[in-house]
Amino acid sequence: MTEEAVVLIDDKELKVSELSEQQRYLHSQLLDLKNKEASLKFQLDQVAASMSVFQNAFIEASKEVAEETLEQPTEIEEVQNDDIN
Repeated sequence: MTEEAVVLIDDKELKVSELSEQQRYLHSQLLDLKNKEASLKFQLDQVAASMSVFQNAFIEASKEVAEETLEQPTEIEEVQNDDIN
């Protein structure tokens, strides 16, 4: 035997089957919105995790470019090296 769905309003339990048509409609809307909220939070967790991965990859790529740039001789260094030779 399954229990009948109830809602709690001001500490009072009401059976969904005893609600008016408008109350059932509004109750359904609230249930749907709670489900959507949970789904959006779930998706936001995925987005946040993905953002972290891409940010870390961007930072690493930027470090590699910066290190390559620092390793290349500048025009001043090239001129000084030519003067020495």
